[in-house]
Amino acid sequence: MSKLLTVSPSPHVHSSDSTQKIMYRVVYAMIPALIWSVFVFGLDALRVTLIAVVACLAFEYLIQKYLMKVKPSVTDGSALITGILLAFNVPANLPWWIIIIGALAAMGIGKLSFGGLGNNIFNPALVGRVFLLISFPVQMTSWPVNKQAGIDAVTAATPLGLLKEGVKNGTPIADIAGLPHLNDIMLGNIGGSLGEISAVLLVLGGIYMLWKKVITWHIPVSILLTVAAISGIFWMIDPAVYVNPGYHLLTGGLMLGAVFMATDMVTSPMTAKGQIIYGIGIGVITISIRMFGAYPEGISFAILIMNAVTPLLNYYIKPKRFGGQ
Repeated sequence: MSKLLTVSPSPHVHSSDSTQKIMYRVVYAMIPALIWSVFVFGLDALRVTLIAVVACLAFEYLIQKYLMKVKPSVTDGSALITGILLAFNVPANLPWWIIIIGALAAMGIGKLSFGGLGNNIFNPALVGRVFLLISFPVQMTSWPVNKQAGIDAVTAATPLGLLKEGVKNGTPIADIAGLPHLNDIMLGNIGGSLGEISAVLLVLGGIYMLWKKVITWHIPVSILLTVAAISGIFWMIDPAVYVNPGYHLLTGGLMLGAVFMATDMVTSPMTAKGQIIYGIGIGVITISIRMFGAYPEGISFAILIMNAVTPLLNYYIKPKRFGGQ
């Protein structure tokens, strides 16, 4: 009888971490990319971010206090993250009123309609982004030119947009006019949203979150490897029609989505195996839309689709229970 194992009620592991601490670590990880976006697009980037953040905080407070009749949770950092991520997903020249509509969709539809933090099925910032893309397609695809590039034009196409249009017209990759070099992409000398012009800084933010154990490697690595593998196969088959994997990895919102949005704790699977399957699914859908779909970018749609699959992954892929055979 002395060898019987006594199991006490959970929790069994105690930590000084809290929801607020975890959320603000994500915010810290995004600061370098935010600073770079201000350098690239000027004060417009700061304007968009401030409007998105203030609007998300305000809508969370008002909806929780007056509609849901619960204590507002604006200080936990989740609404702040949603505001920054929403800003990272829109052009720097987007009108203020459209940003506010996006914040309302993100908070009201994407988050609070499900009950708030911990209950939402879909990533709120992506709900806001896709809502705006469908509702205001012209404004959401008018990308401002890098202010450091010394170009007189007001707007420019994204690298993925140029690729999509060139391939559609039958132009070989090497002959597509205006297609930026990878060096320009690394430096942000391209058109795009706030979060599309700083792949290196987004990776650094991801490394910081890995160090702080906010995220694990399973989701971002599985997404990036899947995109690289599939795009690499097609590139080797016909390099005149399909661009090299490095281009897919560094352009568009792939790095932002893989590091900061797909890894959302609430909307991603709980187990390592489930996260890898989830990441592979995002990678397959993303590269399929990029190469064969109507849109030049697909990461937002891919993450939202796999968000919907997350409950199934959690149901069918479970860790071994304590004492189980």
